[in-house]
Amino acid sequence: MSVGLLAVVDDILSAALKASAKSAGVVIDDAAVTPQYVQGISPARELPVVWKITLGSLANKFLIIIPIALLLTAFAPWVLPFLLIIGGTYLCFEGAEKVLEWFGFHHGHADEGARNENKLVWGAIRTDLILSTEIMLISLANLEAGLSIWMTLAILAVIALMMTVIVYGAVALLVKIDDIGLKMAKNPSRRVRHTGTRIVRSMPAVFRVISVVGTVAMLWVGGHLLLANLGEVGLVFFSDVLHGIHDFLAPAGAVIAWIGETFVSAVAGLVVGLVIVGAVLLIGRVLGKEPSFHEGEESPATVSA
Repeated sequence: MSVGLLAVVDDILSAALKASAKSAGVVIDDAAVTPQYVQGISPARELPVVWKITLGSLANKFLIIIPIALLLTAFAPWVLPFLLIIGGTYLCFEGAEKVLEWFGFHHGHADEGARNENKLVWGAIRTDLILSTEIMLISLANLEAGLSIWMTLAILAVIALMMTVIVYGAVALLVKIDDIGLKMAKNPSRRVRHTGTRIVRSMPAVFRVISVVGTVAMLWVGGHLLLANLGEVGLVFFSDVLHGIHDFLAPAGAVIAWIGETFVSAVAGLVVGLVIVGAVLLIGRVLGKEPSFHEGEESPATVSA
């Protein structure tokens, strides 16, 4: 009995690792995007906020994504591409807003406080919903055919837990590494103090890089979701462009082909995102709501903790 149970557990873990391998790129994107939502809050609230986002991510996966994915896969698989298109469009919109922030234009934000913290948490959870959806759907697509519904559910549950721990464990380390550096800087050992000081001094630059990587990741993932899934619903021109670029660059190597495909996806995501931002501002103006774009202010998303 125990041998049989161990064999089943081993099968589940092996299938989970194999199925989730192709979603590694999205996992990296998720880990790069999320720290932006924790910046701009007090250091004492960083880990509690990461914990709230982690719980939200688990709720996304177990209460929304996995049940809906299983139901739609069984009864209405044609709906999935449309959901991914909507999710990709939202990521493009968020990414374009952050690009505008780089050039000094961004929405006004509430002052620091509980309401703003909740706003940051919900923003992170919404973004996680989209990225987690892609992670889980990629994993679902890479499962072996013929698995029972219970085995499929068990494998997806393991993937959900594994990815959540990896992503938010990395996020927690990133947002608290400056505190670790501060403690090291007070160490009696000169070498440890020197290392701690270097860590503290480097963190603003690290978070700026993370912010850029996270924004590019939003545009890349969002653009790729759009182009690939438009092909799934019949607009094959866009997916053919991606495949054509990949095939053209493939002789130069898999990495070059991936970079080319990623670049085109990110540019497409930026264009779509800017169009949506413009449409939102236009609609707001028509409705008499003046857009709260300001120049020269500093956004919580771009301030290092």
